[in-house]
Amino acid sequence: MSTIAVRNSADRRPPPLRRAIGWLLIVVGTIAYVYAALLRPWHTRWGASDAELQAVLPGDELVLAPVAVTTRAIAINAPPEAIWPWLAQLGQGRGGFYSYEWLENTLLGCEIENAETINPAWQSVAPGDLVKMRPDPAMPPAYNVAQVLPGRALVLGHHVGLSTDPTAPWADTWQFVIVPQEPGGSRLIIRTRTQEAPWSNRLLEPGIFLMEERMLRGIRERAERYAVQLSR
Repeated sequence: MSTIAVRNSADRRPPPLRRAIGWLLIVVGTIAYVYAALLRPWHTRWGASDAELQAVLPGDELVLAPVAVTTRAIAINAPPEAIWPWLAQLGQGRGGFYSYEWLENTLLGCEIENAETINPAWQSVAPGDLVKMRPDPAMPPAYNVAQVLPGRALVLGHHVGLSTDPTAPWADTWQFVIVPQEPGGSRLIIRTRTQEAPWSNRLLEPGIFLMEERMLRGIRERAERYAVQLSR
């Protein structure tokens, strides 16, 4: 009887594949919970104060009911006039994005070269201009310049359905806002507002944060060096 009982008990155990899948689901679920509860709230507001999270910024009005918002910020020991030129020349084929160039080029094929100096030929930026991520403006879709407030804000975005109609509503925005600080410093705030955000976008969020955090630091490094040149 005991042998039969042991055999029956063993027969009731889930097969190895089912056990492995069960453990995999537990591990994935735990990682997803930790990300949603701890990491995501931290990186979606990296560097931003409570006041900056609540602030109404240029470009907010373009996407009135976003389903996803990030607000990140950094303090820069430089005035707005030392920061704005770096924003004005953003884009592939221009000043780059001041992030991890080797990742952009090796993994994404962006063919970006991050500028270390201000190029006067790249300082003209106007609504309707394209800001490319790669040489092919369609892959991924280039950003459209939505608003330009020289010395204060640059707002990029995509129209709903990637429409080329400048009057079409906006699906998302990527906002760069400079806020002067005393004495002689600034805060640079980057905000994204997305009207359409499929669940798969969550998979890209950590990588986007990695690149955007480096971008903020890259702009700070260049702006602070440039501020020294301006003060001479």
